[in-house]
Amino acid sequence: MFHQVITKSSDELLNRASVALKRKADYWLNRYFTGNSLDYKQIFGITLPIFVDTSFIVLMGILNTAMISSSGVAAISAVSTVDSLNVFILSVFIAVATGGTVIVAQYKGSGNRDMVCRSAAQAILAVAVVALLVSFVVMIFHEQTLNLLFGSVEEDVLRLAAIYLIGSCISFPFLAVEQAAAGVLRGVGETKASLIISLIMNLSYFLLNLVFIKGFDMGVYGLAISLIAARAIGAAAAFVYLIKYNQTLDFAAKRLLKADFGLLKKILFIGLPFAAEQMFFNGGKLLTQTFIVQLGTLAVTANAIAGSISMLLQIGGNTLSVAIVTVVGMCVGSRDIQDARKFIRSFLGFSVLLFVLLAAVILPLFPLLMALYASPDEIADTIFLLVLLISVAQPFLWAPSFVLPAALRAAGDSKFTSAASLATMWLFRIGLGYLLGIPFGMGIAGIWLAMVAEWGVRGLIFAWRFKGDKWYRHKLV
Repeated sequence: MFHQVITKSSDELLNRASVALKRKADYWLNRYFTGNSLDYKQIFGITLPIFVDTSFIVLMGILNTAMISSSGVAAISAVSTVDSLNVFILSVFIAVATGGTVIVAQYKGSGNRDMVCRSAAQAILAVAVVALLVSFVVMIFHEQTLNLLFGSVEEDVLRLAAIYLIGSCISFPFLAVEQAAAGVLRGVGETKASLIISLIMNLSYFLLNLVFIKGFDMGVYGLAISLIAARAIGAAAAFVYLIKYNQTLDFAAKRLLKADFGLLKKILFIGLPFAAEQMFFNGGKLLTQTFIVQLGTLAVTANAIAGSISMLLQIGGNTLSVAIVTVVGMCVGSRDIQDARKFIRSFLGFSVLLFVLLAAVILPLFPLLMALYASPDEIADTIFLLVLLISVAQPFLWAPSFVLPAALRAAGDSKFTSAASLATMWLFRIGLGYLLGIPFGMGIAGIWLAMVAEWGVRGLIFAWRFKGDKWYRHKLV
């Protein structure tokens, strides 16, 4: 009897504590993530699938990098070298896709369903055309491009890099369609659908890599085949979903055959400045890669592994920088600037918490990650130094530098964000990175230190812009 009384009292205490905790959580979530345009359930409904998607992509990237590292230092150096060029190329049509996301989100916020459907089709058309043109040009001049940028690398690395670059170019149009479709789905808040499409593509990539790299020991050849096949599967999955299952966008393939130049102009108003920014921004990162190439193959490998681990640390930040485009786009579309300001501040604060939590989880796992990559022992200390540097800097500097400009761009403030990003990129990441890394002899650590300095300056500029009112004065819809 006494035992039953004690058990009942304990259950009541637990229930009361649970109710009190839920009320407190509801209070804080409503305070920071609920407004007139959206409530916290809608915001987290948009954000959580993006978080899962981002986490999956990063984890698959790490596992794929680890798999190719088993093929030797030359293989991982070749993939890392070409990936720095791929990021530059991909940024062009991903930027145009972002323009589509912004326009779709603003039309969604304004309640104009017909324009949501029309702008979604035009966004996919624009991105597909840009990707085809870019892929065609790069494939024709792939040998000259590699020799110009990375001619100083070892011959084996350059040969493998050429194979991987050609495979990447073949896959770009497929990826462009998948990215454009995911962008318009995020624009209307259907992040679960974009998550499923991304999971299909990236899981296919991982499984194909297991077959071709681990199973048939095809190295970079296998990686290129897997890339093409997986991205083709992703594009097919996107089309099947849009045509057969999606109701919001009323998508039909025939819509892709007719260009609407009025809508394309709006999409490109956002997309082209962002594309120019991304081209010069990633072009700067590409130039930084040429500095690292001068430091030798081991430095290239250390940079590749540290960069891969840094993507783990940035999962939360990258999630918020994608989700905030939809959230702010809807707020601005409904002309609720007060909500937009509130959600931007909340996302910035939330990013700090996510960076701290991820660093606390990932740093203790560093030895395990090194074993996964099978990296040479002599570069382990360098990799740890780079990872520790950004683990300390990111909670305070990364979100103002990347999440905040994504929010400003969602409101149509694309020209200012692009100009500020380019100026800080070339002055700090390139100029200061070269000085610290090469003449001052700090090597790869100096180049990464300059990158962190650039985050700080960019963040200050965007914080100043956010305090004013010019960022939301652009009327797109």
